[in-house]
Amino acid sequence: MRWLSFLLFAGSTAAAQSTPARAAKPLRFDFALMAETRDSFVLHIRGEKRGWAVWEYVIRSDETGQEVRYTATSELRPSEAESLHIVVNRLTGAPIASFQRLDFFAPTSDTVQLQYDLDVRRGEVRGRRQARTRSGEIRMQPVNTALPPGAVWGNYAFFAAPVIQAAPGDSLVGRAYDQFADSVRPLVVVAEAPTTVTVPAGRYDVVPLKANSFRLFVTRAAPRRVVRGETLDGVFSFDLAASGPPLH
Repeated sequence: MRWLSFLLFAGSTAAAQSTPARAAKPLRFDFALMAETRDSFVLHIRGEKRGWAVWEYVIRSDETGQEVRYTATSELRPSEAESLHIVVNRLTGAPIASFQRLDFFAPTSDTVQLQYDLDVRRGEVRGRRQARTRSGEIRMQPVNTALPPGAVWGNYAFFAAPVIQAAPGDSLVGRAYDQFADSVRPLVVVAEAPTTVTVPAGRYDVVPLKANSFRLFVTRAAPRRVVRGETLDGVFSFDLAASGPPLH
């Protein structure tokens, strides 16, 4: 679901500029609230079931502290399959590592695979990107970009939505590094009025969080999780189908 991250970014600069300074709050993520879980979703295009996704959150401890590892796999028929994992510091929220591979099945596209493998070392994003074409050519691009203090991975507003510190009516502004574009951009999230949604996994009280052209419905009671997502135009949506313990 690569393009969901794009939707979260698109238009963020204009949104940030139009948000009054006195109304904006810092965009913060409290990963201490993250629970270990494995969630399964059903993907829809215009109401038709077109794929699936599995998200898994695992908390790991070592001599340096605690990390949250988020892993996602998905398939959106007939054009795309994705494998993604992200590692963040559970106590500070700082980005540690990010990997993503996308396989494309569209016959009209010359690009059949995109991939990046990045980590943060001493305040810099380092690693590489690569693209594979239909002819088998692989194009490599090294990455060595300074990460401003407080900036996060571009996926944060998506996978970490449950632990965004927001109250209804809040406009939250932060900075995020776009792993595909190799750039740091404003990231704006707006918390809307609480509501209740019913998905295959059950009925949930949620707070909708809107970022440009996308809306995520997240619970505020433990365990926090995303239970629904949708584009504002109604073309794409996904619903939580099942939830359980992670497969360590």
